[in-house]
Amino acid sequence: MSQSLNQWLARLESMHPKAIDMGLTRVSEVAHRLGLTFDCPVITVGGTNGKGSTCAMLESMLMQGGYRVGLYTSPHILQFNERARLSGQSASDDELCAAFEQVDAARGEVSLTYFEFSTLAILKLFADARLDAVILEVGLGGRLDAVNIIDADVAIVTSVDLDHMEYLGDTREKIGFEKAGIFRPGRAAICSDPEPPASLIEHANAIGADLWLFGRDFNYSGDRQQWNYGGRNMRRHSLAYPSLRGANQLLNASAALAALEVLRERLPLGAQEVRSGLVLVELPARFQVLPGRPSVILDVAHNPHAAATLAQNLDNMGFYPYTHAVFGAMADKDIAGILAQLRERVDHWYLTDLPLPRAASAGALADALAKAGIAESSGPDSECRIRCFATPAEAYAAARNDAGENDRIVVFGSFLTVAGVMAAKPAN
Repeated sequence: MSQSLNQWLARLESMHPKAIDMGLTRVSEVAHRLGLTFDCPVITVGGTNGKGSTCAMLESMLMQGGYRVGLYTSPHILQFNERARLSGQSASDDELCAAFEQVDAARGEVSLTYFEFSTLAILKLFADARLDAVILEVGLGGRLDAVNIIDADVAIVTSVDLDHMEYLGDTREKIGFEKAGIFRPGRAAICSDPEPPASLIEHANAIGADLWLFGRDFNYSGDRQQWNYGGRNMRRHSLAYPSLRGANQLLNASAALAALEVLRERLPLGAQEVRSGLVLVELPARFQVLPGRPSVILDVAHNPHAAATLAQNLDNMGFYPYTHAVFGAMADKDIAGILAQLRERVDHWYLTDLPLPRAASAGALADALAKAGIAESSGPDSECRIRCFATPAEAYAAARNDAGENDRIVVFGSFLTVAGVMAAKPAN
């Protein structure tokens, strides 16, 4: 290859004047030149939170059925290759570089962002791989996201909440409309948000999509041992709980099973394949509890909605003498809203800088804590430490040094926060 993967990625970062440039005109033109088409079913998954979990469960269940599956997700945690999975394995450097060269040759003078270029390359890689199913995770919004150049056979919106408001709008109604942009006339449009915005429902109805709503067209029930899925024309009983932890995962699993119900003629799956897929599914940094003591939880909760889910999941873990939080976030996030959800669950804060210009500094996070009424204190009745660090690895090392064997450490916020800790290979 003329360039290594790292060289390609460095080039992509400087190729376009904007990091995010909403719109499908440029990326659609290059896709047309590439002749991008899929002969297999395509499932597109959007939503504020829960996209990654839903995609992972779909991939795992389909692979248990023996299908060749392509899964595109973003962002990655440690390596770019994580974004493109072929039958459960990350694409190789050579495969990605070859796809980058094809996109570069086809684009001519068309300027593409990092995300647009890499999306086209991975779509081309999948299109040439003769897969049985393709799963595409939306990067931002839906209507104007690069993956929306593909007409999905089934589109899922997992949840709608406030995030990326500078691009998607400042209300759930505006954001719901943007996310509903992945729906297509006459095709299944699944929404697992228990309270979907009216804009999402109205758009689906206006274009003639086959709208599936949680609580109306599909649902779940269960007890401590097992759960059941109920759809329009299919029931699945005695299911194992997903190996992904968290109170919200049955919503995500139900949406995945609704999509498989829609595609049951083209991608049939037996009961055992579904059960095994749910048990074996893996997804790093979504309420991932590492083995050993103290307990360490990795979670990429980076908006208030995700922080509320993290708080609920922490509550469900039981009693710990102290909770130590390693936290880093982008400056454009609703940091006050995130802190409001977790302030009562954290005893000690380890705030970190992140290696991006748009990241909030550890000092800025400390100021946000102060505005939220969280201050350092010491005494017999209450104790709170707030410390600032240059890197997530340094913050995590300090938390491990301070934490007792029976305490817990939660690492959350930006993907870069979790990646910085994972790259440091935390030992337990």
